[in-house]
Amino acid sequence: MASTANPVQYSIKTPRISSLYLSSTKVCCAKVLNSTRSLTSNARRLLHFSPLPGKKDSSPGVCFCGEPLKFSGGSQQIRRRVTVDFQVVSAAAADADGRAHEIEIEVSDGYAKPSKSFGERFPALVTGFFFFMWYFLNVIFNILNKKVYNYFPYPYFVSVIHLLVGVVYCLVSWTVGLPKRAPINKELLVILTPVAFCHALGHVMSNVSFATVAVSFTHTIKALEPFFNAAASQFVLGHQIPLSLWLSLAPVVIGVSMASLTELSFNWTGFISAMISNIAFTYRSIYSKKAMTGMDSTNVYAYTSIIALLFCIPPAVLIEGPQLMQYGFKAAIAKVGLFKFLSDLFWIGMFYHLYNQLATNTLERVAPLTHAVGNVLKRVFVIGFSIVVFGNKISTQTGIGTAVAIAGVAIYSLIKANMEEGKRKAALAAAS
Repeated sequence: MASTANPVQYSIKTPRISSLYLSSTKVCCAKVLNSTRSLTSNARRLLHFSPLPGKKDSSPGVCFCGEPLKFSGGSQQIRRRVTVDFQVVSAAAADADGRAHEIEIEVSDGYAKPSKSFGERFPALVTGFFFFMWYFLNVIFNILNKKVYNYFPYPYFVSVIHLLVGVVYCLVSWTVGLPKRAPINKELLVILTPVAFCHALGHVMSNVSFATVAVSFTHTIKALEPFFNAAASQFVLGHQIPLSLWLSLAPVVIGVSMASLTELSFNWTGFISAMISNIAFTYRSIYSKKAMTGMDSTNVYAYTSIIALLFCIPPAVLIEGPQLMQYGFKAAIAKVGLFKFLSDLFWIGMFYHLYNQLATNTLERVAPLTHAVGNVLKRVFVIGFSIVVFGNKISTQTGIGTAVAIAGVAIYSLIKANMEEGKRKAALAAAS
């Protein structure tokens, strides 16, 4: 293959020719001199090609060799178009005001390809931005969500709003084709219904806990989710869990117990709700594995949200409906005003949907190990920011217990991620 180490620079000296065009016609030539005449002027303009560095040629033209690039110049005022095949790395074109612009062109298998996108050139930077936005939206959601509960303590209704705003967002996205809606049939509906039910139950119970205890304490309890996942994997699915994983969960259980004993905002409603949420999300994971349908994650999450919304509406109406109609809405509007009340509900729903969707998109870009570390750090960020923003007072024992629980989750996640990566590599090796 011909080398492309030395770039070729092209200068188009013309005040009116400002664009370069790709042509489907190939014309190989050793020397090119393109002359054009303007319809309004008899001035002669030349298209000049500069030779490769280090090579002198006294001839007025330039010889090019290597893989061909289809390249042509053209305009409405050019009566004759000449196409040249040559190998290039970059080109500089002068536009109407005489300023030069450099264009990067990649040559592969004899054809010019457009330059790589920003995401392809800087994947680490883009992934880091995804992680930042995931954390940022999650923190904002938890803070705004708790502020709403401080003047509107109706978690069942707020859970409905979270899902409703997300469903409307999905419907609008489908309408404009971003993404394209995947078709669903009765069989897929049956598969996704248990996933949606567990999603709805876990979501509602999480919000009940958020409404009754400190955000930091709810997230500390939810750090037990890996323990429930391991228990369900071994005793429900029949998967053998290694002893190292069970041992790594001991600090999680101990840490949550320490934090719970001295938590100033502790109450049994918040504690039990968070535990039910852990169990619900564990079974959601189990059913999600059984519901691997080949549908993309965005559409799966959209359908899951729609079905979950249908599950959330009845308990909200039955449990909180009479109170809301009697004095719930009136009290909230009297405290903050109608506009702020409605805007707060809208934004917590939007942030909830976006951070969940962005979490899915982020985790698709990284390896399981990075996924595990990112999930743990997210919980640390939420707990830390919630303590700072709300000024929650925590005892020394609660702080130590929270730190121990998070450390245990980190160890568990790292061990499990390494195991999953080992299984994946073994499967690839066996397949090859």
